[in-house]
Amino acid sequence: MQIILLERVAKLGQMGEVVNVKDGYARNFLLPQGKGLRVNAANLARFEAEKAALETRNAETRATAQAEADKIDGATFVIIRSASDAGSLYGSVTPRDVADAAAENDFKIDRNQVVLQGPIKDLGLHDVTLNLHPEVTATVTLNVARSKEEAELQAAGKSIQELAAEEEAAAEFEIQELFDDLGSAGNDDDE
Repeated sequence: MQIILLERVAKLGQMGEVVNVKDGYARNFLLPQGKGLRVNAANLARFEAEKAALETRNAETRATAQAEADKIDGATFVIIRSASDAGSLYGSVTPRDVADAAAENDFKIDRNQVVLQGPIKDLGLHDVTLNLHPEVTATVTLNVARSKEEAELQAAGKSIQELAAEEEAAAEFEIQELFDDLGSAGNDDDE
């Protein structure tokens, strides 16, 4: 099906271009979302009549998105999740979780604007891209941790593996001290 694009669509084309797309993509996404019109004489005339208004609206939304991107770019959001001792999450972090974390920090992000390169299934710091407009993107960092304290340590640059190794070394040290105390207490009784 041939469609006239009313706005820039990623990986498809710019505003005003006539593109060939599959019927289902046009009927289920482009037409209902108002991103395109079917190609016919009436719609071509309508597009030409509304072209200036569409370009103005696109420039305004791009400017708004750029202002939002300037505010949110580089921000860090903490997400608390249950995880194993090895750092694997019991589940994963979804785009909705990212949008909720942004909302907690007074940023309005829709979950459809979140682009995950792959599922986030482990603790640590993860960079996530936000598509705020077809021409504007921002990058935020997710600090996925089991607790606020662990998130603060991760933000300071310590990995989960380092934290686990430190905790294990501290536990071994305490056990060794207990054995040493028990051994010296037993020697006192012999005298």
